[in-house]
Amino acid sequence: MSAEIVLGVGGGIAAYKACELLRLFTESGHRVRVVPTASALRFVGAPTWAALSGQPVADDVWTDVHEVPHVRLGQRADLVVVAPTTADLLAKAAHGLADDLLTNTLLTARCPVVLAPAMHTEMWENPATVANVATLRARGVLVIEPAVGRLTGADSGKGRLPDPAEIFAVARRALRRGSDAPADLAGRRVVVTAGGTREPLDPVRFLGNRSSGKQGYAFARAAVARGARVTLIAANVSLPDPAGVDLVRVGTTEELRTATLAAAETADVVVMAAAPADFRPATYAPGKIKKSEDGGAPTIELVTNPDIAAEWGGRRRAGQVLVVFAAETGDAEANGRAKLARKRADLIVINEVGVDKVFGAETNAATVVGADGSTRVIPERTKEDLADDVWDLVVPRLTTPV
Repeated sequence: MSAEIVLGVGGGIAAYKACELLRLFTESGHRVRVVPTASALRFVGAPTWAALSGQPVADDVWTDVHEVPHVRLGQRADLVVVAPTTADLLAKAAHGLADDLLTNTLLTARCPVVLAPAMHTEMWENPATVANVATLRARGVLVIEPAVGRLTGADSGKGRLPDPAEIFAVARRALRRGSDAPADLAGRRVVVTAGGTREPLDPVRFLGNRSSGKQGYAFARAAVARGARVTLIAANVSLPDPAGVDLVRVGTTEELRTATLAAAETADVVVMAAAPADFRPATYAPGKIKKSEDGGAPTIELVTNPDIAAEWGGRRRAGQVLVVFAAETGDAEANGRAKLARKRADLIVINEVGVDKVFGAETNAATVVGADGSTRVIPERTKEDLADDVWDLVVPRLTTPV
């Protein structure tokens, strides 16, 4: 469905990346009005924005004043996205200042607003910026966490604009939810695990599984779009980093366990969508394991890995919500219900797996069983839509105040 989108562009070096974001919006059939700040036009000129959007471009409230653009743009918008959002723009938005067309538009918008900050680490971590972000989030504005990486000059750290495709993914979710859907995870800390662990046999081989991490990443993206502060713990995943998450990369089940238990301490919700290997080799061969002279295969002794979900289920504090997954064959629901009790979780998402089913696919179907005896069957849909369906079940279970 076509929407009216305002794409604000702040005056940072990352302004050129907004050209790609604009292309993603227009190629999806949306009508986009680009509203840059005066500083942004020093990085990318108005003719570029006009040519790419097919719409007039202005940064002041006096151009086409007979159309009252400082009011009309915000009133008509279905979504406002500002990328990059500078520290100055965050401050103006938080304090209601309106000295140009973009800040006036932010004041008049009654639609979802998504801000994608980009600045140096010191500016992002400054107490003034921290307070401004908290103020905006408390008002329902979706402020995406910046990425970690190379900044201007030789600097590197947190403050990099996330990949435009990932900003687009968050914006698309916010647009689909609309202004009537609250940011119901705002102020919540969420931990999501994703991917499959690998247990090394020798320097070149490992025991693992077919998990791609797509479902876990979908949970993380959906949580960001609903306002959560998300830590994503990714095990051997080859996917683009989702916008707005704090990403922790792990390899083995023990590394996953350590990272998850540490992050979960301060979380409101823990979604364990990763597929940890159930077993690992009892010993690690420092050299590549060779065939015997007669061509026979070696015997590999396995030991059981720790059950991370059951461990956290037994030690989590009151009010924390735990969501676990069960990838099952055979009587999937019966097996899943047994796991729900064993892991002492609030919800279990049961997937029936098989060849060309679930792992690596873009869609998924599930049965979600609650510790309260509830059952929800979710028919096949995109993994992001399924994630939103499960979040709809999680939110009512959040009983502790933000």
